[in-house]
Amino acid sequence: MTDAALVLTQPPPLAPLLARGALLSPFKRPSPDAGFPRTRLVLPGLRVDLARLSAYERVCGFPAGEDVLPLTYPHVLGFPLAMRLMSGRDFPLPLLGLVHTSITITRHRGMPATGAYELTARVGGLAAHRRGTEATVVTEVREDGDVVWESSSTYLARHRTGRSAGAARDDVPKPLPAVAEWRLAEDVGRRYAAASGDRNPIHLHPLTARLFGFPRAIAHGMWTVARCLAAHGTPDSCRVRAEFRAPVLLPGTVTYGADDGRFEVRGGGHRLHVTGEVHRI
Repeated sequence: MTDAALVLTQPPPLAPLLARGALLSPFKRPSPDAGFPRTRLVLPGLRVDLARLSAYERVCGFPAGEDVLPLTYPHVLGFPLAMRLMSGRDFPLPLLGLVHTSITITRHRGMPATGAYELTARVGGLAAHRRGTEATVVTEVREDGDVVWESSSTYLARHRTGRSAGAARDDVPKPLPAVAEWRLAEDVGRRYAAASGDRNPIHLHPLTARLFGFPRAIAHGMWTVARCLAAHGTPDSCRVRAEFRAPVLLPGTVTYGADDGRFEVRGGGHRLHVTGEVHRI
C-alpha cells in the first residue's frame, strides 16, 4: 500500500534532481524484487504558466491561444514529481540509462489552461522485463476533487536477468498510410527541453549524446508523441497508449502515419520509432 502523502508547496526543480539521480545511479542494483518508494507526492493549487505553455504548443504543433491544455501537457506538469521519486535513494533503478518505454494517458474531460489543479505522483510497482526491470510511475491530475487526467508510464532499466532475452521483437506492424513527412531540425531537443524542463543531455547536443552512446542528439519520446497527437487530434474524453520503439536522431526526416485511431512515426527503411492508439471514452 502507498504510505501517507507528502504534500509539496511548489514543483521541485529538475536540474538538482537530474544531478542527484546521476550521482546515485552507479550505486543502484535494479531488480524486480527490490523495494521502491511508497510515498505519494501531492502538489495542490497548481496553475499553468501560460508563457511556458505557449512555447510547448509551438514546438509540438498544437494550436496556440486556446484556453485548453493539450492532452500531453499534464505529463510535463507532473514530470518534476516523477523525477523526485525516480532520483531518490529509495528508488532502485538507476536514473542514468533509464528508458521511457510506454505511456497510457486517460483524459476524462477537457482541461482549461487557466484552471487550478492538484497533481499526484507515485511509483505503481516494479516488474521483470526480458531485458531488465521495469518501473511504473502513475500520475493523476484533479480539479475540484475529481480526477480529470491520469497516466501510467513505464521506465526500463536494462541489466542482466539470468535468463534468455529471447528473439528480437518481430511484432512490428505493417506501416500505416503515410500522412506527412516531417523534417526535424537539430534544435528540436533543445526547444522542447526549454518548454518542458526535461534537459536530459541525450536530447541537447551531439557531443553530450555521444557520451551515452548515441551518434547524434535524439528527440524526446514525449515530444514525438505530442507531435503525433497534435496532428491526429483527440476528443475531450479519450485514452491514448503509445510505445517508444526506437530513438529519433536529430536532425532527421521521419514519416507520420495514421489510420482509424492509430498513429506512428517511422524513419528510413520503415524503422518504427513510435506507435500509438487513440480511443474515445
